[in-house]
Parts: sequence; structure tokens; C-alpha cells
Amino acid sequence: METLYGGIEGGGTKFVCLLGPGPDHIVDEERFPTTTPDETLGRVVAFFRRPRDGVRPAALGVSSFGPIDVNRASPTYGFITTTPKPHWAYTNVVGLLQRELGVPVGWDTDVNGAALGEWRWGAGRDADLLVYITVGTGIGGGAVIGGEPLHGLLHPEMGHLPMPVLDNDTFPGVCPYHGRCLEGLACGPALQARAGRPAQQLAPDDPIWDLEARYLAYGMQAITQVLSPQRIVVGGGVASYPGLLAAVRRHLVRINNGYIASPKLADEVDSYVVAPGLGERSGVLGALELARRELARSRGEPP
Repeated sequence: METLYGGIEGGGTKFVCLLGPGPDHIVDEERFPTTTPDETLGRVVAFFRRPRDGVRPAALGVSSFGPIDVNRASPTYGFITTTPKPHWAYTNVVGLLQRELGVPVGWDTDVNGAALGEWRWGAGRDADLLVYITVGTGIGGGAVIGGEPLHGLLHPEMGHLPMPVLDNDTFPGVCPYHGRCLEGLACGPALQARAGRPAQQLAPDDPIWDLEARYLAYGMQAITQVLSPQRIVVGGGVASYPGLLAAVRRHLVRINNGYIASPKLADEVDSYVVAPGLGERSGVLGALELARRELARSRGEPP
């Protein structure tokens, strides 16, 4: 019998829970809004305790919104830390799940989880260095290098890159920490604040989309210069707007201006900046891979 894992994608708007061995066999799945920690994590625990003829996950993986603590030596490892989301700051997610469900729990950011899912099963299977960026309610980025999610002092926070001023843009940004960072200028709430209505209600020829594409391209150029990924996967609700990725690619080639002399930043840019191969499931499927690795770790086995 295949080993079953539990995957949890914890987003600022919704949680997704999934049970299965991988993307080709999903035993059960549930989505629900992100409310308070007690209510939301209570629903997570109830999902995995649900009677299924004795079938339960051998381990869990969590791809969580952040910032989070991924340092195993830290006293707050497994916590969501300085998030501006009300009620969630310093929530001990891993500790609660281990206590309530009694299985190993893998833990990483939602975007590192999505990058891992795309690297294992999706659009990044042939990339040794893959970056995943999500553009939606917020903007975040994660990276997988040689099959391992990138960590360091904390974890990547690519959405908080400072941005140049384009077209005398005076918009102050919506990020409560940095104002005019990439997230502050180009996330979904920023578009709504600029236009006075949700992004999905904007006409395709609205000039705001070209400004959006240029900010995103500057962000991807910075990431490309620092990490030199072999592919950038771009997901999230805003990124799926028709024509946006094509515009981002055009601006990225222009901004690079031939400096990185690779076809991926020229004629082959369509295969460099791509949509997710796993669609909306990148993060939760990446969480399954986090669970598999955590189970191996708990047994003293290589991942």
C-alpha cells in the first residue's frame, strides 16, 4: 500500500488540506477560509482525523504564509512570526499539529512549498535552480536549489524588493512595512487601491496592466541577477490575468538589455518565465513532498 501524506497550504485567504501519496492519487481534499488560528487549525485537525477506514497520513507537510521561523534550532521553529495578519503573529503551527495528530510535520513557506512542488512534479522538473513567484493578495517568492528549498538568515522574501519609480508613479504602496516594495506596488490590493476596483474588473487595455508588468519584470530581473535561476514559475490570481505574463516577458528582455547573454533572456524567454505546471495545487502538492521528506528525516533516512 502506498504511504499517504497530508499536505496543508496555509494562505492568508484560504487553507487547503490534501491527503494522498502524490498528484496522481488524491484521497481527499478540502478548502476553507483562513479565519482565526483556533478555528482554522481546528478545521485542519478535523480534516486529518476524519474516519477513512483507518487511513491516516504518516506525516504532514505545511506550506505556510509568513514570515515563518524555519530554523530548527530556534525556540520559535514552526511558528508564523511577524505577519501583519490579525491574530496570527507568533502562532505555533507545527507544535499544535504534532500535539494533536502525533505525526512528523514538515514546514516551509507557501512559496518554497510551491517551488518544491513545481520542481518535483510541475514546470520545473528539469531545473536545478528554480524560482517560484506568486502574485495575488501578496507577492512572495521561493527557490529550490539542487532539490532543496532555499533558507538562510530566514527565508527568501522576494516580494519585498525595493522598486524604482516608474512614470513618476506617486502611489505610496500598500505594504505596511516598506510601502513601495514590489508587493506594495504590484499585489492585488495595490491594483485595487490604484484603480478603485478589483483587478479582475479592469479592462485588458487599462494602462495599469503595463505598469504592473513593468514592476513585475524589474522584480524578476533583480531575482535573475542574484540567483540566476534556470526557470521562473509565476502563479497567483493576478498573474493569471490574460496577457500579463507575456507583457512581463517582453519587459524583462528589455530591462536585461543583453547583459545576461542567454537565449532564456531573449528569444527563449517564453520557456524562462512560465505558468505553474500544477495550476493552483503547486503549494499543497509541495506540502506533500515536505511531509515525505520529514518522515524520512524522522526515520534517519536520506530524503
